[in-house]
Amino acid sequence: MSLTHHEQTPSPEHPFAPFIRILGKGKKGSRPLTQDEAYQAMQLILAEQVLPEQLGAFLMLMRIKEETPEELAGFVKAAQESFHIDSGAIKVNLDWSSYAGKRRHLPWFLLSALLLAENGIVVFMHGSEGHTAGRIYTQDVLSYLGLTAATSIDEAKQQLAALNFSYLSLEHFCPKLHDIIELRPILGLRSPVHTLVRLLNPFNADYSIQGIFHPGYRPVHQQAAALLQQPHMAVLKGEGGETERNPDMECLVQSVHNGELVDENWPALFSHRHIKPEELDPKQLAQLWNGEFEDDFAQASVIGTAAIALKLLGKAETQEHAHELATAFWLSRDKLKYTDTQR
Repeated sequence: MSLTHHEQTPSPEHPFAPFIRILGKGKKGSRPLTQDEAYQAMQLILAEQVLPEQLGAFLMLMRIKEETPEELAGFVKAAQESFHIDSGAIKVNLDWSSYAGKRRHLPWFLLSALLLAENGIVVFMHGSEGHTAGRIYTQDVLSYLGLTAATSIDEAKQQLAALNFSYLSLEHFCPKLHDIIELRPILGLRSPVHTLVRLLNPFNADYSIQGIFHPGYRPVHQQAAALLQQPHMAVLKGEGGETERNPDMECLVQSVHNGELVDENWPALFSHRHIKPEELDPKQLAQLWNGEFEDDFAQASVIGTAAIALKLLGKAETQEHAHELATAFWLSRDKLKYTDTQR
């Protein structure tokens, strides 16, 4: 005997539905996910076992309430397991995230990373590009320095071995997260993925450095890194949200060193504020490196950012020593190493 319309068996609940319910049950009924729940939710997302409607609802509920360190750590752990990378003979010293893009100034931090690489520090940079209109992304300017972005983990390893530096886009090691970032123009808002990708550290480097735009996210990154047991991590409010010290402003760096949380203020390097350039010309990256272009703001950005990285890496015990070392690196750089191939 067939069931009548009123007697039909209800559809079983989708495995992802409980995670949406936890976040969306209203002011009194909702709560953050535990680290394990966040891990399970991200596992389902990365395995593409979530419907588009569910993903949109989940991302926006997370966006409204903002991520906790526990949620961020759970998301990152699931993502890292999804793209497990065998680093082989390559030992990355410093993981450098680059996801924001620059709007007001050129990405001077790229020269900071290359300065470290020239002095024996292996720097792996990862990011994504094009998700926000009107910004210059790292991948877009590499060619102005005679560099090319890697298109695979293997190519990144080759570049790291040859140059001590490589940039690899997120789409080449975790395409699902890249696809979610690309939803920003559709959703109109950033999502938790914009936060978690900064903590991915694909080569499991002992040291990582991240930039954020909203100061409230700084301690969240710091505490999530501690939960993930990352040995040494530093996060700062970077110029435009990138990992770049703004030399016109005091810079609070929040870090983790073997489980210990450390907050450190770095002073402004100028007593006045610089006026942002009317237009951004990526050719100036190579020109500044080669001494063909002078800009005190740009040079202070490069040296100041490198100094924070050197202190994180334990190459200097004090801020003063770190700044002196970064300055010495800058003054002794190989001015023929990076040339503008776009001329």
